[in-house]
Amino acid sequence: MARSENAFREALAGKKIPVLTLDNKWHQLFTQAQTEIPAEVRRGEERLNELLKRQGKLNTESKEIRKLKKRLMAEIMELADSSGGNPSAAAEKKMEENRRLISECNEKLEDYARELKLLPEEIDKINYRLMLITMDICYQRIAENTREIDGIDEWVKGIRVEIKKKLIRKGENEKTVFDLYSYMHDIFGAEVIEIFDMKYNPEERKKAQAERAARRKADSEKKKIEVKKA
Repeated sequence: MARSENAFREALAGKKIPVLTLDNKWHQLFTQAQTEIPAEVRRGEERLNELLKRQGKLNTESKEIRKLKKRLMAEIMELADSSGGNPSAAAEKKMEENRRLISECNEKLEDYARELKLLPEEIDKINYRLMLITMDICYQRIAENTREIDGIDEWVKGIRVEIKKKLIRKGENEKTVFDLYSYMHDIFGAEVIEIFDMKYNPEERKKAQAERAARRKADSEKKKIEVKKA
């Protein structure tokens, strides 16, 4: 792991960890990033799901066996009561068969109980290890994205400085053009300016800029009204 595993263990100390494969938010950590799930995570996920499936199966089968055992015992009691303590050979055979099946049920229930007792510890072990791997992955992604964010911040700062320089240069050029145009207009007059196809007109330019600014403001106000209505 990129980070010390002990650091992650300390962070998890005393925390109740949900079963990760049953947690939708855990799955989103990988689906939202649109990256391939690491093999180690995939193996842990598969093993954890196997254990959970086994646990569910044992619990379900245990319930079914208890129902069967209860039914078998009820049949024995019914046969005993109906025979008045002197069951027929067929009834005795049926009761003996039921006793044998009850014994098998007890053996299975004992086996299942032992396995069910061990499963939670195994599930917690796999789940805990999977959480350590997940924390390491999250830490690395946070570090990588933070570096990229910092890089973008620096790029934006540089662009802002460059934009300011360009705006200053633009203003200087506009003033120079305005002064030159005004001078030539005053000296030579509008007719001479038109002959040389000098299309720069300060007044028209200012008017056009004002119209564009007004349209942008109107569009902005319109969007704000639409957002409020939504």
